[in-house]
Amino acid sequence: MKKENNPLKITSAKLPQNQKLFDDLRQMIEDMRLSVAVAVNTGLTMLYWKIGKRINEEIIRDKRAAYGEEILATLSQELTALYGRGFSYSALTRMCNFAGVFSDDAIVATLSRQLSWSHFMLLIPIENSLQREFYAEMCRVERWSVRTLRKKIDSMLFERTALSKKPEALAHMELSTQSKNVRFSAK
Repeated sequence: MKKENNPLKITSAKLPQNQKLFDDLRQMIEDMRLSVAVAVNTGLTMLYWKIGKRINEEIIRDKRAAYGEEILATLSQELTALYGRGFSYSALTRMCNFAGVFSDDAIVATLSRQLSWSHFMLLIPIENSLQREFYAEMCRVERWSVRTLRKKIDSMLFERTALSKKPEALAHMELSTQSKNVRFSAK
């Protein structure tokens, strides 16, 4: 029987003396993966915002709002043929809504470094701008997952905070609870 000669195979006997090197390399890889994911998310989010803004400007500038659906349908067909289903009619509609709701590109650029496109999809339908800003900021500060954001919106956190006689205390309690949940889920 031929013995496998793989220099990359690490045996448990060799690992302890190289543990620091291994840990350092593993951390470098994990950090870079995260960095790449953040860069891709930021780039895509900004692209979607710019597409939505451009479509909105084109329709409004030419006063073609009545033909907006036709324009979107044609654009989506052409873009989908070139780039795939990420540019469907409903996707372009979301991009237009995104640019309309988040009109400041500086805010989008800042938030997109910490929130995913899925976060924005949950924030866009919120009509009250203060409420939307509240959830966006809580996501940013507390690093909420999409699932957590959905739970907080469904549990009406903003409304409970606004209606509370001690909204500051309720907000602190919510932040404390969220912090504890993060600590427990990390274990």
